[in-house]
Amino acid sequence: MDIKSFTSAISQIATEKEIPQEKVVEVVEQAIATAYKKEYREKGEVVKAKIDSKTGDAKFWLVKIVVDESTAVFTDENEEHVLTEEDEEIEEGKVRYNPKRHIKIEEAKKIKKGAKVGEEIETELEAKQEFGRIAAQTAKQVILQKIKETERELIFNEYKDKESEVISGIVQRVEGRNVLMDIGKVLGVIHKEEQIPGEVYRPGQRHKAYVLSVEDSSRGPNIVLSRAFPKFVSKLFELEVPEIAAGTVEIKSIAREAGSRTKVAVYSEEEGIDPVGTAVGQRGTRVGAVISELNGEKIDIIDYLEKSEDFIRNALSPAKISDVEIKGGRAIVTVPEDQLSLAIGKEGQNVRLAAKLTGWRIDVKAIGKDKIEETAEAEEEAEEEE
Repeated sequence: MDIKSFTSAISQIATEKEIPQEKVVEVVEQAIATAYKKEYREKGEVVKAKIDSKTGDAKFWLVKIVVDESTAVFTDENEEHVLTEEDEEIEEGKVRYNPKRHIKIEEAKKIKKGAKVGEEIETELEAKQEFGRIAAQTAKQVILQKIKETERELIFNEYKDKESEVISGIVQRVEGRNVLMDIGKVLGVIHKEEQIPGEVYRPGQRHKAYVLSVEDSSRGPNIVLSRAFPKFVSKLFELEVPEIAAGTVEIKSIAREAGSRTKVAVYSEEEGIDPVGTAVGQRGTRVGAVISELNGEKIDIIDYLEKSEDFIRNALSPAKISDVEIKGGRAIVTVPEDQLSLAIGKEGQNVRLAAKLTGWRIDVKAIGKDKIEETAEAEEEAEEEE
């Protein structure tokens, strides 16, 4: 195996695998060190290699850790020591002295003045340029394995940085109730509970999705996507409304029943800015783009107000509210009789979303009634942060 032949392929590997060139060099150095140890050194030793990027030549060092009585237990030095890293750990956090991996502090100071316990001492070895077939095969396996691990690590880090963001992808296939989307270098999965109810997914369709979580696994990054998560709507508004992305207009709260209806409370401290109008856009273009991505899901955009009574009044729109009273941790809302069904909404959806949006448990009653005509409580959902 000619070491120089490796350097000519480094640039090509880096380009094909989209891995930084210095990472590829590091992998090759590890492989060459493994081959060198296989061919010329003993089992249990630690060998380090460094490639000269200009000449392609490699230098090798034997690496040992400096120990003394406080960090190691010494036995008969004539005894054979073939130990794994797991075997070396013994009582009180010490290691069993292994002359192939460790060097005593007294000997270390002869090589390097000022050597300290725990430090690595490197002794240069004779340079070699060619290796046997077995060593070459070992080096090849190390390269393939390390390149794969590095590639997987870089992909994981890339998508981990995109967690809690919106990403675009193409539906590749549907497996059972799960939808697999091609999002670039890897597939993301939308589980059944993270899909918009009633939405049909077909291979080749392009969709946006919220990156719910990114976890590492032996098969590579496991990326869970969502189109039902409430913050998906928030992120879509950030993409469509520059003022929200810049923080001039803030989404204070959001309540969503995916596929049906969403309520969004917006706020701005800037004078002269209408947060609702900004989010809606001229002729509804901005909110229309979000609705289109959500396949027609209804979106109510309301003003967020500091005073709870006023915020609740807004949250129950489009119903006209006569009075809001906060009593005993609940909000008692009074409406004209002809507004009762509108305030509550179909199957209680309007008041339920209002409760989630405001964080209050809301009871609605009609004017002139002695008892609450209809009640819709958010229960634990009202306390969840959307």
